[in-house]
Amino acid sequence: MAKINVLSQEITVQRRNEEDYICLTDIARYKDAERTNGLIRNWIRDRNTIEFVGI
Repeated sequence: MAKINVLSQEITVQRRNEEDYICLTDIARYKDAERTNGLIRNWIRDRNTIEFVGI
């Protein structure tokens, strides 16, 4: 696993099958370290996210 720094926040990057994946939990932790699960849950329920994943 590699790590990148974005706005002084360390974000984990995993590589699988020649594709890179970033850690959503690390990004959510930047916004609100106490409620990362709620932020991700709300993002996943968003209509735009569902449409994007469907593509």
